Amino acid sequence: MSTSNLIKSQHRLLRLFTFSFFMTMGIVVTFFPLYFDYKGYSKLQIGLLYAIGPLIGIATNLLWGFLSDRFQTVKKIMIILIIGQLITAILVFTAGWFSLLYICLAMFFFFQQPVNSLNDSQLMLSIRASGKSYASFRVWGSIGFAVSAGGFGLLLRHYGTGLTPILCLFTITCTLILVFFLKDARQSGKKMALGGMLSILRSKKFVWFLTLIIIMSVSHRFNDGFLALYMRQLGAPDSVIGYAWMASALSEIPMFFFLSKHGHRFKELPLLAFAGIIYALRFFIMGSIHNPVWIIGVQLLHSLTFGVFLITANRYLSQIIPDEYRSSGQAIFAVAWSSIAGLISGMLGGWIYDALGGSTVYVIAGCLSIVAAIGFLATHLFQNDERLPGSR
Repeated sequence: MSTSNLIKSQHRLLRLFTFSFFMTMGIVVTFFPLYFDYKGYSKLQIGLLYAIGPLIGIATNLLWGFLSDRFQTVKKIMIILIIGQLITAILVFTAGWFSLLYICLAMFFFFQQPVNSLNDSQLMLSIRASGKSYASFRVWGSIGFAVSAGGFGLLLRHYGTGLTPILCLFTITCTLILVFFLKDARQSGKKMALGGMLSILRSKKFVWFLTLIIIMSVSHRFNDGFLALYMRQLGAPDSVIGYAWMASALSEIPMFFFLSKHGHRFKELPLLAFAGIIYALRFFIMGSIHNPVWIIGVQLLHSLTFGVFLITANRYLSQIIPDEYRSSGQAIFAVAWSSIAGLISGMLGGWIYDALGGSTVYVIAGCLSIVAAIGFLATHLFQNDERLPGSR
């Protein structure tokens, strides 16, 4: 097979892997809360279950990202992680009481959380070699998430929420098969120097950026953790909840393509401020809705919020983090927007939901989005010219 055909084959495998992994993520985000609700756990217990993932993710993202950079491999790390996912998912679905479920789910998240940032590292490194856009690969994650949320929502409507374990184990198995065929993007290159990474972490500019990311991400994670429960409270069946998640995932696709072609025309920080404003609008509307079907339309604003946020933040990171720190840099970013924000939103959101209701959760999410938007805009106007080591 020619070199050109080999490259095309690897690109197809990368897209399929991203598609398959995000199908699993669609189940975890969309249907795990419904499954735990089906099992009889309270909203606070479900919030605590979701909080343990981000808590574990703080350490595990950094650990596996560091190991990937240290040993210059992404593929071997992902094989270990996906095998771990498969084993611990079986334990999650067979756990008989809450304390055991809590431990098993923590183990599952230990292996599940880092794959997203490692996949982003693999995609970013492949982009450098091929000249392709990040969006042309990442968009398959959105498609996979949409297929999972919409298609599996229909299956669960007909066969019941108890089918969730079978669907989850199926998608993890598919992902595991695909990862063995991927070419390792980190087989060569400069090894990470710990001192350089510490210099990046000491940068006030970098730390402040991550702080704003956390504030915005807490509002985003409120929606991730409690949308399904909020819609069920309003009377939505599983299929409608799946449609809402499918609408948000599909809405990302045109935005990803637009930003891959035209995003360079816009400054990153003002664009993130714009996303924060639209987040606020989206969540204030969500807090006032009484008909769950309307939420499907509101979820289309996901394109102008998370769609803008993800591509723009990754573009900013690609400019300030050298390739030899790629996996560690992506891991720190994942810790900020997923783990720390998810921990805060899971614990705080669960308490607010039980005490004050779902609409209050969304009002607070809107307020946090406004704070983040002001922070990004002020940073753009007043930041200094501090540069990070190895940045371009």
